Amino acid sequence: MSESIGEMILPGTYIDVRAEGLIGVSGIATGNVGIVGTANRGPLNQVVVLGSYSEALDTFGSYDRWPDKVLDQPKALSLTRTLEQLFTGGASSVYAVRVANVAGQLASTTWSVTAVVAAVDTEVFKLSAKTPGTWANAVVATLTTSLGQPATLTLVLGRRKEEFTGATAAELASAVNDGSALVDASLPAEAVAGLKPDKIQNPTTVPSDGEPATDTQYKAGLDLLADQPVNIVVVAGTDAKSSAGVVIGHLEGTENDGKERIAVLGVSSNEVAKIISDDASKVGSGRVVLVAPGISASDAARAGERNTSVVLPASYAAAVVAGRLSALAPHVSLTNKDVAVDSLSVDYTRAQQKLLLLNRTLVLQKNLGIRVLKGNSTDVGPFRQISVRRIVDYAKAGVRIGSNPYIGRLNNARVRAALKATLDGFLSGMVVDEMLTAYTLEVLATRQEEINGIARVVMTLKPTFSIDFVKVIMNLE
Repeated sequence: MSESIGEMILPGTYIDVRAEGLIGVSGIATGNVGIVGTANRGPLNQVVVLGSYSEALDTFGSYDRWPDKVLDQPKALSLTRTLEQLFTGGASSVYAVRVANVAGQLASTTWSVTAVVAAVDTEVFKLSAKTPGTWANAVVATLTTSLGQPATLTLVLGRRKEEFTGATAAELASAVNDGSALVDASLPAEAVAGLKPDKIQNPTTVPSDGEPATDTQYKAGLDLLADQPVNIVVVAGTDAKSSAGVVIGHLEGTENDGKERIAVLGVSSNEVAKIISDDASKVGSGRVVLVAPGISASDAARAGERNTSVVLPASYAAAVVAGRLSALAPHVSLTNKDVAVDSLSVDYTRAQQKLLLLNRTLVLQKNLGIRVLKGNSTDVGPFRQISVRRIVDYAKAGVRIGSNPYIGRLNNARVRAALKATLDGFLSGMVVDEMLTAYTLEVLATRQEEINGIARVVMTLKPTFSIDFVKVIMNLE
């Protein structure tokens, strides 16, 4: 039944329900992390939502062994290793994109399933790994047959084992497609669909997962995240020196589209002078956080070796910080917060810490564990504190959510009063939650603005700042 009176022709009672007074602001996501990186498994150039590190392993596979030589480290697969640090830091909702730098299409491992026709092995269908990459090279595929029994296909990858049976090629291929998490089977041609498979052979292997990703691949991956509900962005395995331009372009584009977010990047070196000249000089934005130094972490790919600890560059420290930031409410500062890091690759002196802070770098330090020295962005203006930037983004998101239901409604005093009540309820909630200390709000329109369909919202917000310094004056008597 309509809640708005369109016409009155037949005698009766007509009711117009005006629900503007019930419009409120629904929940706002503040801790969703978007990440782009390279892996040996998983869908390419697609957004995958993850809720845990175990899901990341199932989707993108294990990472490779961290290279001992510094020159080889940029070639290491970055996505899963960065996801490990993200979830260790506290992330709970991650939007991940696997990218690859390959000349053509990244291939998938394949196998040929055959049957004997006129004493010749003839392919009846083909198996292909679910996703491209080197991961499926490790899949062991066997086919067993016995007289009077269906053929049994067995697939083994690590601890995972899958078995499928079928009396004919069509039955076996159908069973694989219905139940396998590792491979897909092509549909057998009609001429061979009724044959019983007896061999699996001619496996093709994938030589590599591509070269180290470049700005081209990172930009393509970030473009896929542009319309996702992401609040924090991480580019796996790269640093501010290499990717600042692409990341800042992404941040500006998403801000213009009303999907504001913050990027957390690592520095390219642990040397203070190089950080200042190569990294800090490239960024000056309230939407970019620059993290130093690198970290030490356990390398799962070295399990069983004498020493499993490796030194990772600051891009992985940035992932831990991003995970920690995602777990905090928007108004809670990173300053003095602990992060889940074993140790740091460098312990900066007090003088070095001072230089880095003056050059807008977020520094990790040893202090009852590993802590953030000061939660600052690279901005030189009003958004130096990360929390202030996040508070303002939260307010912008709430105002959009609260205002959108009024689009298309009457532009009169009653509806504008309802809009003001909606926004007032949202902003007063921010005061109660201590995101704001105070605010003022007006919703108005001149006659000309009413004619043009404009309702003007004017607000003044006073964000809550965190304590960075405690100044003590002691008077002795």
